[in-house]
Amino acid sequence: MARIMKKVPILFPIILFAALVFCGCEGSEPREKVDDTVKELSGQKNVERMKQMKKDINVIQDQQEDRQKQLEESADK
Repeated sequence: MARIMKKVPILFPIILFAALVFCGCEGSEPREKVDDTVKELSGQKNVERMKQMKKDINVIQDQQEDRQKQLEESADK
């Protein structure tokens, strides 16, 4: 028990500093870079890109269908 009590004055500031560093970077630019890197490495960014591409393709297909309908209507007249 005495050994632990001797180390407390040394460990407490280190633990406090580490907690402040990790909490302090929340919302900051370095934190965003870390989050971005983690997303890139985990493949989440690729999944997000694929979902966006699917949405874009659906929008384009809808636009093409609308144009086709307009062409057919104008041809019928």
